[in-house]
Amino acid sequence: MARLRILYSRLRTEEKLLAAAASREGIPATLEDVTDGVFGERLPAAQGDVVLARCISHSQNEALALMLESRGVRVVNPAAVMGRCGDKLATTLALEAHGVPQPAWRTAFSSEGALAAAEELAYPVVFKPRTGSWGRLLAKANDREAAEAVVEHKAFLGAAHATFYLQAYVEKGGFDVRAFVIGGEPRCAIRRESSHWITNTARGGRAANLPLDDDLTALLRRVHGAVGGEFLAVDLFSTAEGWLVNEVNDGGEFRNSMDPTGVDIAAEVVRCAWAARPEGL
Repeated sequence: MARLRILYSRLRTEEKLLAAAASREGIPATLEDVTDGVFGERLPAAQGDVVLARCISHSQNEALALMLESRGVRVVNPAAVMGRCGDKLATTLALEAHGVPQPAWRTAFSSEGALAAAEELAYPVVFKPRTGSWGRLLAKANDREAAEAVVEHKAFLGAAHATFYLQAYVEKGGFDVRAFVIGGEPRCAIRRESSHWITNTARGGRAANLPLDDDLTALLRRVHGAVGGEFLAVDLFSTAEGWLVNEVNDGGEFRNSMDPTGVDIAAEVVRCAWAARPEGL
């Protein structure tokens, strides 16, 4: 019997919400901890199943998706979408190819190149790791002296930081926006406010509903066209010139967005995932 398999490494509120929503929707579903799994001959799903890969580690989700897809199992989101969203440079290039507005960016391979990139963008600038979430390891440099300190630290952090990724700092007036795209359609958005320049709700940002207008809806559809996938969480800035897309997440947390928006994101995600199962199975 085909099942919706929710794979996780830490049972967060989101995974509990997804399982509860599947039960309400009459979708056969299981919650499965893959932390100590050994994979190869055996995998945690079979053809006909649909998998929501919800591990904390993005690389683990991508590994699961690659293995499962090689055996014909449908994964939401697919590995290719995970790859585009999990690498900020890949996301940037996908958005750029589709004409989606985003902050100015630069990439460099050396400390000297990173400092030159910061000068090109003009201070302040934001240094970001190519992979990561929850606003971890972001660094805002207001001048060259600060940039030199950030670059020196990153130079000793290992291979994951060997490619420098920088964005122009966007003055966002104390808030940004997280919007959710489910099944290719923009569904809801929250305004995240914080006295800190990093506004993630996981780090204390306050969430309030933001109604989707025509401009934002159209932009989010363009983001989906650039990235693909069944479930995207899109972070945006509102500027005098219009919206800028900051990041696109393929497995975003949503527990702090359901009450403010009134949208049952968990139910919509499980319905969308279940509808993606192969026909006839």
